[in-house]
Amino acid sequence: MSRKAKDRTALEDKIGYKFADKALLDRALTHISAISGGPQSRGKSYQRLEFLGDHVLGLVVSDMLFRTFPKADEGELSRRLADLVRKETCADIARAMDLGPAMKLGNSETQAGGRRRATILADVCEALIGAVFIDGGYDKAAALVERFWQERMLKPARPLRDPKTILQEWAQARGLTTPAYRELARTGPQHDPEFRVAVLLPDRPPAEGMGSSKRAAEQAAAAAMLTREGVAAD
Repeated sequence: MSRKAKDRTALEDKIGYKFADKALLDRALTHISAISGGPQSRGKSYQRLEFLGDHVLGLVVSDMLFRTFPKADEGELSRRLADLVRKETCADIARAMDLGPAMKLGNSETQAGGRRRATILADVCEALIGAVFIDGGYDKAAALVERFWQERMLKPARPLRDPKTILQEWAQARGLTTPAYRELARTGPQHDPEFRVAVLLPDRPPAEGMGSSKRAAEQAAAAAMLTREGVAAD
């Protein structure tokens, strides 16, 4: 058995699901950098499966939350859902699945550390959910999501109020203007950028944060200012 086949068999063992269509699994793990043939060949990568998996994940987690928290209102359920399906959470799940070794990347992406990139890991995680949905149906996809998301749902990895919200409430309570965010830099390749953002408040030095999206960088900047000001982020 080849190394590639061993990695993918190990992945199936890890997620508790065996694919009937191995080609579907292969596509879910294939990054666009590993595809040759131009734009018309993009369908051979995980991108379409990622689209599907993103929506399957949202539905399954919404159902889990609805059943688990019968007294929660729509606002709380929405905040919990956003925390559980965000890219950072999906990347953490991908690491728990040990997706990195099984992914198929182009040489340049591999050398650039693509197997550790949070954005790629998150995308492949969603694509894998989409592939299981096609191969085994909703129940199998739901079982996969519950296997890896159940514990996180019961013990949220981060506060239900995000740092930007906490910082805004803190500023308003002191009569300050609403925090302003300014993009300072954008680096990295087009498909996997990294943003550096500063948050500004009157009479205080700015705080900076970095992330794989502007939103993530803004949250990191807000968290940095909260930490500096000695404000608890929960």
